[in-house]
Amino acid sequence: MFRSIIAYFRREDGAVTVDWVVLTAAVVALAGVAFTSLQTASGGLGNNVGAYLTDKEVE
Repeated sequence: MFRSIIAYFRREDGAVTVDWVVLTAAVVALAGVAFTSLQTASGGLGNNVGAYLTDKEVE
């Protein structure tokens, strides 16, 4: 019984799965941060362009 418990803890089959899950979570988190950053920056740019065009007089 003791040997089977030791053999169970020495197996590394699940370690690869854990690595992939952690890497995937990191990629998803970085994509979320990048999306939020780009959305905020483009929203400010859109507001500035809108304000500029509103102030211009049509001839």
